Amino acid sequence: MRAERRKKKKTWLRWVTGLLVVLFAGAGIFAYSIYHHVKQTANQMHENVNWKSEKRKENVSFERKTPISILLIGVDERKGDRGRADTLIVMTVNPNKQSIDMVSVPRDTRTEIIGKGTKDKINHSYAFGGVEMTMATVEHFLDIPIDYYIKVNMESFRDIVDAVGGVTVNNPFAFTYEGTHFPKGEITLNGDEALKYSRMRKEDPRGDFGRQDRQKQIIQAIIEKGASFSSLANYSDVLAAIGKNVKTNLTFEEMKEIQANYKDARKQIKQLHITGQGTKINGIYYLIVPESERLAISNELKEHLELKATAAK
Repeated sequence: MRAERRKKKKTWLRWVTGLLVVLFAGAGIFAYSIYHHVKQTANQMHENVNWKSEKRKENVSFERKTPISILLIGVDERKGDRGRADTLIVMTVNPNKQSIDMVSVPRDTRTEIIGKGTKDKINHSYAFGGVEMTMATVEHFLDIPIDYYIKVNMESFRDIVDAVGGVTVNNPFAFTYEGTHFPKGEITLNGDEALKYSRMRKEDPRGDFGRQDRQKQIIQAIIEKGASFSSLANYSDVLAAIGKNVKTNLTFEEMKEIQANYKDARKQIKQLHITGQGTKINGIYYLIVPESERLAISNELKEHLELKATAAK
């Protein structure tokens, strides 16, 4: 299992490096005009949420390099519908160990929905109570503090992909979805095609796990083309698309602090996987994660956050 958790390290290294460059860019990286646009975009991305982690006993100090956690939420929001969290990825960043741990939480994981008082699929927490309930539910499930979040509207794939001039991905198998055929091998996608490519699930033998991998492919491809704004002629279009479709409780000043004090954490990336057994309850499919598996992942993240581990019962 540990070997599997370390798979695709290089892919995630590029993905996270690009993400941090885009979101945590500091004053010395770009020319002033681009820096000014980045600041405007960061302010547009920021939103105030009623959130304070109940598991964070001391406030985060960027100067003291407190290890932090960030919840990445990929939301499929359509017109007239808040949507559900299709993708939940927890990223713990430890500048002292110069490393990042990441774990994808399967959307069908059955757990207590904090604030709802019932057990349901973990991704339903967003439909029930938005970002705050999602953060509280993920925090409870993993038993670690969730400090910040970054929410990406999956519809934004279309706008951002078009802004960077399309993306190229390596499709592992041929399939057709919503009238568009995607052949096996290296393919170049426009915005509409990338959105469809990232949404297909039923024809994938790996189900949601396969869809998550395709979403990561698109995000990685976007970042590889768009992270270097200084060499991108239409960087303003990219920033406009990000500003409209990415939201976070991180302020621009906090982003600069993270860029300045946490950037070396990109040197080591470890991806963790949560496994479980699929089952149906009252005709609804759920992923049941064994307590031993949940506790092992929780303690690994706690160690990375320099928190006390929980003993097995």
